[in-house]
Amino acid sequence: MMDIHSMPKVELHCHLDGSFRPETLFDVAHKDFITLSGDDVATYRALIHMRANARSVNEYLKMFADPLQCMQTRENLIRFTAELVEDLESQGVVYAEIRFAPQKHTDKGLSQAEAIEAVLEGRRQGLAKCPHIRIGIIACMMSFGDEKLNWDANMETVHAASRYLGKGLVAIDLAGAEGIVPLRNFAPLFAEASRLHVPFTCHAGDSQGADTVLDAMNFGARRIGHGHHVYFDPAVCRQAIHNDVTLEICPTSNIQCMTEPSYEEHPAKNLLDMGMHVTINTDNMFLAGVTLDTEYDHCLNQMGFTPEDLVRMNRYAIQAAFCPQDVRDSVLHELDRFEAQL
Repeated sequence: MMDIHSMPKVELHCHLDGSFRPETLFDVAHKDFITLSGDDVATYRALIHMRANARSVNEYLKMFADPLQCMQTRENLIRFTAELVEDLESQGVVYAEIRFAPQKHTDKGLSQAEAIEAVLEGRRQGLAKCPHIRIGIIACMMSFGDEKLNWDANMETVHAASRYLGKGLVAIDLAGAEGIVPLRNFAPLFAEASRLHVPFTCHAGDSQGADTVLDAMNFGARRIGHGHHVYFDPAVCRQAIHNDVTLEICPTSNIQCMTEPSYEEHPAKNLLDMGMHVTINTDNMFLAGVTLDTEYDHCLNQMGFTPEDLVRMNRYAIQAAFCPQDVRDSVLHELDRFEAQL
């Protein structure tokens, strides 16, 4: 029988500023005279382990301050991105989408377009070393609360993304603080993305209820970042299943943020059994202290999934991926070969 960890894996929801090597963070901080929260890697790891159990999404977001300080130059963005590509391939991931918010990387003078170009160059360099993985980049718009606070910056993200489609950038997203204003307030941004033919996913239904999943579907989203709270509204759940919506579930992140009480009570398995296109992802590999393999262990040991379910969810992931058809067909073929050996 095949080890489930050797499965060709698909990762749809991975944030660059939450998925990094802490050794690199300290190396960059030393080079750029940046003060971090910990004195060294060991104390920083311990601090992040404590902070990760934040008990709310908006508290959890405070952990991103340190890495963002170190991701403000072209050189550093290239390095962090290339290393993440290498780390993903080393974990048996064959296709991944890395997301980041260009507007969060402009403190030292980069424009959003220049930040995108740096991440795309990091992608190129990573792929040059890693022939067994394909990577797409997602540019995140941000919610800081009132949508007017950074409306122009979010619109700039939409327009910049449209210029880099087909060059490694594959879609946009809306991430950040949830529940301060209704998600529907951001609708014009997604309308502009649709006008420019920019694909998108959208964070919704995590710290907030199923109504935000409905808002995202009304934008035209057919992928939802997290989205597990859709389970608690049967009507919205049925609509999401009817629309073939794919949920980007990140189990450990959900537990750490207390948007679900435990792995055992997480509704992901029930959603899959109802017909929802559920996928399993890491969200923030370093900050959450996870890999896809450790998430799969939680799935098998605490959440009620079977090995066959994990293969099925990887199929859903590549089918929903913002990738060319030849990449999709290649990964599906690999999954077929793997499942035949289970």
